[in-house]
Parts: sequence; structure tokens; C-alpha cells
Amino acid sequence: MIRNPAVAGAFYPAEPNNLIEMIEYCYLHKIGPGTLPSKGVFKKPVGVVCPHAGYIYSGPVAAHSYNAISKKTDGTITAVIIGPNHTGLGSGVSTMKGIWRTPLGNMSSDDEFIDRLWNECDILDLDETAHIREHSIEVQLPFLQHLELLNAVKFKIVPICMMMQDYETAVEIGYFIAKISKELNRRVVVIASSDFTHYEPQEIASKKDAIVIKDILNMNEKELYADVINNNITMCGYGPVIAMIKAMKELNAKNSRLLAYSTSGDITGNYSSVVGYGSLLIE
Repeated sequence: MIRNPAVAGAFYPAEPNNLIEMIEYCYLHKIGPGTLPSKGVFKKPVGVVCPHAGYIYSGPVAAHSYNAISKKTDGTITAVIIGPNHTGLGSGVSTMKGIWRTPLGNMSSDDEFIDRLWNECDILDLDETAHIREHSIEVQLPFLQHLELLNAVKFKIVPICMMMQDYETAVEIGYFIAKISKELNRRVVVIASSDFTHYEPQEIASKKDAIVIKDILNMNEKELYADVINNNITMCGYGPVIAMIKAMKELNAKNSRLLAYSTSGDITGNYSSVVGYGSLLIE
């Protein structure tokens, strides 16, 4: 199957040269890392939390995640991208095989990894419907393709769309990502696609997001789930983040770091109702 872009021209530019220019603008923005990414040598698996709003709003924060990934790029890497389901379409948790098309070209799925994943993990289905209109995975792909252009690295993707984000589901997904990564000897990056607090005043949003960030830095997926529920934190991808933390712990991750945090208010100047964006690294 070829999965055509659903949000090109809305969340990010539809014309290739404009898209590359926009991505590089995100890296060089005052909120971004300040430089274009450079190639590193892949030594250990890496996990990131990365936002998925329109590039004009969250792209500079997302650039920090991809700048960190670039330091780990070498050869062919499987990018497991876990995003929430905003559309309500398809299965509760699903993956799909095929070609994902963006204005920068095509990305192939890691079919061997996907076959193992949906055969072994009972809670996950092979279902294209959930992915057709969902933006949370799509918006990550041009950043990966930009790294391919800069660094001569090759990514294959494992897209996972989560409508069900309960704790048990999320940790099971994370466990099987790590298990299959080890058994197939894959070099993996695990990308948890999530925005943080939605549409609250800056002061409230930043306080709530600080709770979430603390839990991620502590690599405490159980506390993260409890804090999101108990504090009514409108983080759209807490399930993907829990799955990423679980996978990285199974892959012996020891270190975590906050790379960047901002809100939509830092772009628009309107702090009365903001969305929070965070970039965090676990390795």
C-alpha cells in the first residue's frame, strides 16, 4: 500500500523545496537547537518525545529531538514511531505495512519487524484505516527524510497508532518493541509523538507539563500515567510516551535529558490559551 500525505500543505509545506527550507528554519529558530544536525555513529538505542503540531508552532522544539537522533545515525535504522489516534478511525492499536509518501519522497516500512510485532503482540492489529488521516506519525517523517538527505543514513519505519492508551496496553507495546528489536538485532530509534497540555493559560500549562516532564526524566511510566489522569493533564500522547519509556528501559536505557520546552504562546505571543511542546531524550 502507498499511504499518501494527509496534512501536507496544512501542518507543513507541500512543495519539497519549501518543506526543506521550513525544516531548516526550525533548526535555526531561536527556540530550536541553533544549528543543522550533523552525523554521528550509532552506538546505542535512543528514544525521544517529539511534538506533532504544525511546524510553525512545534517544529523548533521537534528539531531538538531530531538533532539528538542525528548524533546516533549510521547505516540503516528502524524508526518506531508511536502516535496517538486523533481521528477515531480504525483499531484501538494498529500498525501498517507499505510506503509512506511525503513531498520529500517515499519511506518504506520495516516489514519483518512489523510482521513479528503484530503476530506476537495480541493487542495490536494490522490495520491501515487508523493511519490514513492521522497526522501524529506523518509529521515526523519529513524530519527523518531530511536527516537522510544530510547524513546519507537510511530509515525504515514501524508506525504504531494508539487510540487505546491505558497503562497495560502501553507497557505491552513497549515490551514487544524492545523484545523484537533485540531478537532481530535492529538498531532502533523510538519516537513518541505527543503534544503536552492543550488550550490552557501559560501558567497552568507549564506547571502541569513540568509534572509530566519530571516523570519522563525519571523514566517512571507508572507515575506518568497516574499524574496524567489525577491532574487532568491533556497530553494527547501519554500512551506512546509510556510505551517508549518501557521499550527503552527494556533496552537498558540509563540516561534521560530535557532538550527543549516551549508553548504555542512563545510563537504567537498569546499566552491565554496555549499548547505545550516538549523534546526529551532517553538513551
